This record gives sequence, structure tokens and C-alpha cells, in this order.
Amino acid sequence: MHIPDGFVSPSICITGYAITGGLTWYSLQQIKKDSNPQKKIPRASLFTAAFFVASLIHIPIPPASIHLVLNGMMGAILGYYSFLAILIGLFFQTVMFQHGGLSTLGINAVIMGIPALFAYHIFRINNQSQTRKKIWTQVLAFCAGTGALLLSATLFTVIIITNITSELDAQAEINAIYLSLISYVIQAIIEGIFTVMLISFLEQVKPEILKQ
Repeated sequence: MHIPDGFVSPSICITGYAITGGLTWYSLQQIKKDSNPQKKIPRASLFTAAFFVASLIHIPIPPASIHLVLNGMMGAILGYYSFLAILIGLFFQTVMFQHGGLSTLGINAVIMGIPALFAYHIFRINNQSQTRKKIWTQVLAFCAGTGALLLSATLFTVIIITNITSELDAQAEINAIYLSLISYVIQAIIEGIFTVMLISFLEQVKPEILKQ
């Protein structure tokens, strides 16, 4: 779900950077409200590294392959730190492995960062319940992991379809994109299960990590 340089118009790139700038500022403002924001920086750094490395691990699902995105998991655990972590991870993926592009860094951050914040708010519904049950935590973790990936795939699909140039076979490209959505659904389920497993593990060994 990395949009490369030159695929979308300059106006889309500028809009992406504007939205990313606004969300970065907003995330920082929310982080400042934390009683000890520096304490969570090592945790955010660890998950930034996990997000960065995940793009290199491909899971074969014929006729293609997928890699974990982990934006839902990051949102559930990191909260507002997740948007900054994803932005930094995307930057290093771009400069080191050419995944995406510098001109589209802003729009790629929007595609993956907004769903991470969505996952954070979904998972935090758990803190509003009077009885914190294990099954409820797992359901919300699955929804956070799956929902974030599906939202990212939807944003990516809409942007790609609405920016197909006349030089390309538009119908063929659209059919290919719709076909890829099947793999995204499978990937979303995998990410949901992975998020449930990690959240369940952290609840057992280090539950304070899940507190915001």
C-alpha cells in the first residue's frame, strides 16, 4: 500500500503533506497531555522498528504475496504515538528500500496513520466498560487490527482508482486493484489474529504497556 512517486498529482501530494502535518501536530498535543511522555518513547521506538522490518517479511498467498502492516496493532498499543511512529517508519522505508516515495510520503502516512488512530479509539472502548473481560479485549483487539488494515486498503484503493492516468489501461488497472482487495481481506484477518495474540500476551506478562 505504498504509493510511489509520480503516480498521483502534485495537489494530492501537497494535500497529503498538509493532512500529515496537521495530524502530527495534533498527535504531539495529545502526547503532551501524558504525565510522562518520555517514558513511552522507547516503546514507540521498538514498534517503529517492527513496522519498518515488517515490510521486508513477505507471506506467500498465491498468486501474490503480502506483508504485515501492523498499523492497527500499533494504534491499539501506542495510541497517538502510533502516527509519529508510522511516519518515521515510512520515511526510512522510502529512503532505504524505495517503498513509496518522498513526494508521496504524506499521503502514505495518511493511508496508514489515520487507521492506526482509528484502531486506538476502537481498542480504548475496552477501558470504558465496567467489567474488563478477556474475551471483550480480544474482540476489540481483532477489530482494531482488522479494521485498520481494511480502512488503509480502502483509502489506498480510492486514491489509486481516482488517479489512474490516461496512459494506462484504466479498466485493467481497476480490475487488478479490485482483485488485490481479496488479498487485503485475507491480510486483515491475519493482522487481526496477530493483534489478538500480542495483546493477550502483553496482558499476561506486562499489562501496564496497554495502559494509556
